[in-house]
Amino acid sequence: MPTEHHDDADTVADIAVAVPGVRSLHPGMYGEVATYLPGRRVAGVRVTDQSIDVHVVVDADAKVRHTAAAVRRAVADAYPTRSVDVTVEDIAQDNDTGELK
Repeated sequence: MPTEHHDDADTVADIAVAVPGVRSLHPGMYGEVATYLPGRRVAGVRVTDQSIDVHVVVDADAKVRHTAAAVRRAVADAYPTRSVDVTVEDIAQDNDTGELK
């Protein structure tokens, strides 16, 4: 993976979780959605030269489509040359942290 993706994955993760209504990032059903970095991975974000995939858990009271669109806009504003796809993997309950158990 090109070096520039290292910072991109962390930046995308920070942008996504800052969007109101996003509870957390989600690694996908089998943990397949991630950017692998030396010694760690950024779960819920996959960055390539052409695209960015972001998988999120939204709050129970959030408007799902609105929240997904807001994540897409925020990430696309920061990375206008890449396509951005957002997947809502789950809806968190009030006492749910969004972490997989």
